[in-house]
Amino acid sequence: MSLIRKRSLGMGNSLGFLVALFSLSCSPGMDDSILELGTDGRHCGEDPHCVNRLHHAIPMVASADQGQTIVLHTRNASDFDLDPNSTYDDPRRPGGPVHPITGPVHINGAESGDLLAVTLLDIEPGPYGYTSITSGGWVTDRFEERLRVVWELDRTSAVSDGLSGVRIPNASFPGLITTLPGVEQVRLMLDREEQLAEAGGSVSLPNPENAYPAEVCGPEGSHWEECLRTFPPREHGGNLDIRHLGVGATIYLPCYVDGCGLAIGDLHYAQGDGEVAGTAIEMDATVTLTARVVEDGNISKRGPHYEGPSSLLDIPSGRFYATTGFPLKEVGEIPPDMEYLGSDEIAPLANLSLDLSLAARSALLEMIDYISKTYDKSREQAYIIASVAVDLRIGELVDAPNVAVTAILPLDIFEPPPLDGR
Repeated sequence: MSLIRKRSLGMGNSLGFLVALFSLSCSPGMDDSILELGTDGRHCGEDPHCVNRLHHAIPMVASADQGQTIVLHTRNASDFDLDPNSTYDDPRRPGGPVHPITGPVHINGAESGDLLAVTLLDIEPGPYGYTSITSGGWVTDRFEERLRVVWELDRTSAVSDGLSGVRIPNASFPGLITTLPGVEQVRLMLDREEQLAEAGGSVSLPNPENAYPAEVCGPEGSHWEECLRTFPPREHGGNLDIRHLGVGATIYLPCYVDGCGLAIGDLHYAQGDGEVAGTAIEMDATVTLTARVVEDGNISKRGPHYEGPSSLLDIPSGRFYATTGFPLKEVGEIPPDMEYLGSDEIAPLANLSLDLSLAARSALLEMIDYISKTYDKSREQAYIIASVAVDLRIGELVDAPNVAVTAILPLDIFEPPPLDGR
């Protein structure tokens, strides 16, 4: 059964949703119907409203008026069946499906060159989520073991049998929100990423395996060699993974094609700034939003802008503990993200000048050690906690050679021990 339909504006499923809908219903020009998309089938390839590549030739699956309420049912980042009791055997090889996104939606009246304002009204989490240590984690080179934690989710918090004594508050947001790149943007982005790949940099170039829509991006697709992977964020938005883009935020995205081609996926239940293990609490979710064209809006040349209530910037805790990192390393060490630049100058140094990535790495490793020792967790468990709850923030940038990055741990995520001491 297709989930694309219009229906009368009705009761929401949370207080925030009700407030948002009431506010919108009082707005002039508000469309009183809802456009709802996804999720048919067991995976993205069986869902006509799901894609996992970006290209101007990808057809839009539905259209919405400006201001109309749009409800998008989304799949988790790896397109997994998250039910721990499921016996479903996915026939696809892992890796290729990342990231399934719902859409793209044609926004009526929007033209190439416009600026699109997308406001997030509500995010309803699915029942389960997961967090994994991946090869793309920020300090995974320091870990020999991998760990995958399954969470139980509700509107309030996430808990896991694999991390006893830890309760993560709901701070849901879309990791990936995007419009479609145009002809010029696809060519520019491919050229620079291919150049970086030739230099040895970490890049995900076009790959037709498990690519959707297959007729455009699959092995026999019309444009598979140009279909952009969804791993990195770019000027059109994409996989931003910015935790401040929660309910109440408005993000401003460029329209490079007529109708913009709005799509959303990779929903996160909670994430620390950095998503340092490579994943947040990844989940299926239902996102409610509106979109409108900004009159006389200027498209950013470097990346999307966004705004929202200051509460989205807060850490979810009454108290915190923080570590600090500087751009220091062992003599002979070459951080993994710098390997492609060569070792002759980097390896002999114990201190790199004004290097934020190395300072962040230092602060994170210090925090992982702190969590492990203080809360009696394995280093892998501590790494998972850091990925979903620890914020990496810039302290200062101007005191050469040592910039400072701080890692902030909200302490209220740790539940107090039972009164009987067990």
